[in-house]
Amino acid sequence: MASKEWAQVLAAILLLFVIAGLPSVFRGDALVMTQVFVFSFVIVLASVIAKKAMAYSLDLSVEHRIWHFYRFGIKPKMHFKREVPFGVIVPLFFAVLGVIAKFPFMVMTFLTYEARALKHRAAKRFGLYSYTEMTDWHNGLIGAVGVVVLLVLALIGYFIDFEILAKMAAYYAFWSMIPFSDLDGTQIFFGNKTLWTVLAVITFVFAGYAMVL
Repeated sequence: MASKEWAQVLAAILLLFVIAGLPSVFRGDALVMTQVFVFSFVIVLASVIAKKAMAYSLDLSVEHRIWHFYRFGIKPKMHFKREVPFGVIVPLFFAVLGVIAKFPFMVMTFLTYEARALKHRAAKRFGLYSYTEMTDWHNGLIGAVGVVVLLVLALIGYFIDFEILAKMAAYYAFWSMIPFSDLDGTQIFFGNKTLWTVLAVITFVFAGYAMVL
């Protein structure tokens, strides 16, 4: 990853730590805070690496960045003067609101990704590579792999009795499926609606179960 992308990913890790670790901060639970910090690294990096691996297998490159919001309407003038880092503002807003309301509400919409075809992709025209351009399906597959890896982490956390890992991974997968703006869920949805529906149902079940753990 380039240094700029590393900075974006590290920002997402710190945001996840703050969002998920806020309740333990007020309780002064150092052990839980440490676990949340470690699992924040594992969850975000696992998702990012999985998407990069899938992109590489398709002769694509993928770059992650903090979710920014620019246009809020269909008319030409319906946009902000510059991109607003909603990937920072929205999660922190709901985290503070949750503290005030004394009800933890963790919004984990930190990162988006953009995939591009590598230069040598167009040279592969035969056999498995009978296509030359990236399609919405390929783009959706990249996001879907990131969600699947998160669900696997949630299962691992459940079976090895790491409740915090299971919950964090399940919630992160759930928010990754939201089809809004250019979040991962939107890219999966337009890649293949059936794939999005199946993953959305599974992540909803995982997140619902995590809430009652």
